[in-house]
Amino acid sequence: MQTVNIYEAKTQLSRLLDGVRQGKAFVIAKAGKPVARVIPYTEKEFPAKKRLGFLEGCFGDTAKVKEVGGQEILAMFEDEA
Repeated sequence: MQTVNIYEAKTQLSRLLDGVRQGKAFVIAKAGKPVARVIPYTEKEFPAKKRLGFLEGCFGDTAKVKEVGGQEILAMFEDEA
């Protein structure tokens, strides 16, 4: 695995990343000590995060959920009038 210093990584980043796309990982070092390893990105390593709506369709008819307690709520507002 190729090791490059920080200055070289900054000035040659585009070239180094072209190599990474071809599967050639490299190490960035500071004062000769490894700091970071740059490897090709794969979707398997970073699965997509679940978004809102992940339970959509799990509860059947959502119209019924909206009706629960509806009469009680209406009664509370009607009593104030």
